[in-house]
Amino acid sequence: MDPMTLIMLGLVAVLIFFMFRNSKKRQAQMAEMQNNMQPGAEVMLQSGIYGTIVSVDEEENRVTVQSGTSTLVVHRNAIGQVITPVDAPVEESEAATLAPDDDPEFGERVAPAETAAADSAVADTADATVADEVSAENATDVEGAPAVEKSEDKNSDKE
Repeated sequence: MDPMTLIMLGLVAVLIFFMFRNSKKRQAQMAEMQNNMQPGAEVMLQSGIYGTIVSVDEEENRVTVQSGTSTLVVHRNAIGQVITPVDAPVEESEAATLAPDDDPEFGERVAPAETAAADSAVADTADATVADEVSAENATDVEGAPAVEKSEDKNSDKE
């Protein structure tokens, strides 16, 4: 056979393989979405309307969706995606548990178990240092004049 014919047949075989693969993925995704369509689930209709499922009629393929004060009765296929399933566990993201100042320095390696102890120790010493600096800046002598002279503004003209 001609090499060009073999290449063309190979490409057609790969194309058919990917078509079946995508079809199976899409069917599995649709089955999962149909399983998540239960009363109480937050959904988005294909028209872009967000709402909460009130009831599902399996026999007539109808879903009653409440959006704000309106109640809509739509076909099951009108639901574009399930935003929040009924039994979805509330996940606490790692970003929500970390404070912005918990990041290690550039190139620093921190073991997970040591992180909590080190962070609390660093926070305690940093708070004490900041408190000392603030009290030193606000200190006054007997006559009410500042005890510590503040340095000149760095942006002022030097003469």
